[in-house]
Amino acid sequence: MNTSGIVSEALAVQKAINEELSNKTGMPEKIHNILKMLSSSLKVDETLLYATVDENYLELIGQYQAQNYKTNIRYDEGAIGESASAKIVKTSVDKKNNRSLISIPITRLHMTIGVFVLIKKSKSGYNDSQIEEAETLSLSLVDLLTARDFDDYKNQIIREKGIVVRELLRGVSMNKGYGVGKAVLHYRQRELINIFADNIELEQSKLAEGRRKMVESIDRKIAQAGNYIGNTTDIMEAYRMFAMDKGWYKKISADIAKGYTAEAAVEHVYEDMWSKLSATSDPYIKEKLYDLRDVSDRLRAFIGGEAEQEFISGDEDIVVIAQTMGPADLMDYNYSKIKALVIEECSPTMHVVIVAKALNIPVIAKIYGVLKEVKSGETVAVDGNEGVLYPNPSDSLVAEYQKKSEGLQKVFENLETLSVKPNKTLDDIKINLALNYGLDLDYDYIKPTHCDGIGLYRTEITFMSADKMPDVESQRKQYRRLFEALGNKKIIFRSLDVGSDKFLPYWGEIKEDNPAIGWRSIRITLDRRSILRQQIRAMLRAAAGKELNVMFPMVSTLEEFKEAKETLFLEYEREKLRGRPTAEKVNVGIMIEVPSVLFQLDEILQEVDFVSVGTNDLYQFIYACDRGNPRLTARYDVLSAPFLKLMKTIVDKAGQYKVYCSVCGEMASNPLEAMALIGLGYRNLSVSGAAYAPVKKMIISMKNEDVSDYIRSLLKSTKTSVRPQLLSYAYDHGIAID
Repeated sequence: MNTSGIVSEALAVQKAINEELSNKTGMPEKIHNILKMLSSSLKVDETLLYATVDENYLELIGQYQAQNYKTNIRYDEGAIGESASAKIVKTSVDKKNNRSLISIPITRLHMTIGVFVLIKKSKSGYNDSQIEEAETLSLSLVDLLTARDFDDYKNQIIREKGIVVRELLRGVSMNKGYGVGKAVLHYRQRELINIFADNIELEQSKLAEGRRKMVESIDRKIAQAGNYIGNTTDIMEAYRMFAMDKGWYKKISADIAKGYTAEAAVEHVYEDMWSKLSATSDPYIKEKLYDLRDVSDRLRAFIGGEAEQEFISGDEDIVVIAQTMGPADLMDYNYSKIKALVIEECSPTMHVVIVAKALNIPVIAKIYGVLKEVKSGETVAVDGNEGVLYPNPSDSLVAEYQKKSEGLQKVFENLETLSVKPNKTLDDIKINLALNYGLDLDYDYIKPTHCDGIGLYRTEITFMSADKMPDVESQRKQYRRLFEALGNKKIIFRSLDVGSDKFLPYWGEIKEDNPAIGWRSIRITLDRRSILRQQIRAMLRAAAGKELNVMFPMVSTLEEFKEAKETLFLEYEREKLRGRPTAEKVNVGIMIEVPSVLFQLDEILQEVDFVSVGTNDLYQFIYACDRGNPRLTARYDVLSAPFLKLMKTIVDKAGQYKVYCSVCGEMASNPLEAMALIGLGYRNLSVSGAAYAPVKKMIISMKNEDVSDYIRSLLKSTKTSVRPQLLSYAYDHGIAID
């Protein structure tokens, strides 16, 4: 059947479904009649309709001529479960039982609300035109699955299954902090009402006008962003380029020519891109899909004639809850009233997260189904440190979190007040407190903190934010800026650390089954030596007349370190021979994050000038635990006796060889965990800008000798975590850990 024929048939089916829904028959009968009608139109023998009950499983709601099929299916279970979780059409052939199946996800606001399954008694499968026809006709099922009677029918099933609403919802922290406010459910995506066009020319003009208005809107937001978030406006510029992509508009226009409305064409192009690319493990492509979702929703709003508006929350604080968001979406709200973001589909490098960090807004992610669990307008509390959302929290929890919540201005006020106090414990132990640095917004923390230096310079940010490989001079300028800001304070540069969840857009996709333990970091730069050599040259030239500290990440063997060190000193000698201004002194170290180096620690400590413990990767490698998996966030803890003993071994060994030893991972940025590190013997911590004040407050309120004695008593514990004991100790001894 040709495209125009499919569209005509779809219009007829949609009309028939609407007529069926208006009848006074019961919902089971309506479902049966609709499935019978679709079976006839699509010429299949059997049909099944599953509805999403929560983020974990589908329940069979109706069937036509089908027998002996599972009544409930978990997400990712078989073709039907995979179709629901990935939001893609799945086909399969059951040769044993002589049948072919198509599983089609039914989505609304980009959320799976059900799965439509077609079965024919044949092993021949389905061709492309049959799949296209099935997809098009299944669009009409949205009306059924969103009908009020259907919702009541589904809720009856939920009650029969005994599903209970959770008291708290656990996800993954993307930016730490606390927030309390009224829940605002962010639904920029409009409900798709009209799928097929009556007037193609009119729809084409709607697309052109919607595009013009959207670009004008983004331009205004770029100008507005500069007043609030300074150097992160480059994020909005990149977003604008994405919204201007000509190839994207050509695809939308081509779909309109086939008979779709402008809004339906935008959505169809997005769904097509999603089905082709969503299975990739490439984080860069996933980021682009998130941006495409946001731009598509924004374009549809302008096509539909929605006036642009800023969501002003009046005097009430809000917590924005969304399935996904783009940076422009965040700018639709009054910044000063956003106390937290909760985003289902999110990663640490998403543009909206970077902007939220600039505004000191806590962010948690990966609470799947959160839009169904939380009601608009109800009070919610967010613990961004632990990645937990509390719907309808108690009054005491609200008061506690409101006290802990601090806006960006309050953060800088605290820093100015604290800056006059030395970083010393109550028993006069000096703690060197440095900053982690990478984004431009981190630069704003250097002056008010009076920090002891930069304990981790994430040089990969310069590479990741560029559209091509930065040359030596552009790198040198970035690095020199920091030297000039810090004077003679210590700056520790980490060499290029990409791979795993950090991707360079101008490199091809690196497909790996296990990217976290794959070709990344020092493994890449030793294999592509010219990249490492160019970066080293930039560092040496930027450090002219100063001391340069370079550490190599993801080192697994002593031999790897020696090879990288040799490359560094060869470049150092070349620079001196050429008569170029270069570093007065060069120190070389490693990040301790791969467990294998722990078995070579004595040999390594005799070769390095310093070490820095990267607790993020070390923790997940020690426990074989993906720290981004919300199902595992509460299972293991850095504050467990085994991990604390490991950390003590490292600092004790470094002291034995008189090697500078610091911690630059997230563990150092959490006051309670930083307290434990100091008690174990660490005297050098590097923290995020937002964590500087809380960690310093902890330092100046603790007595090291007492904490150290208590920590030693906990190292024999067999419990999963000693966090409760450390919390009680801190409260009992007046140590500031909030």
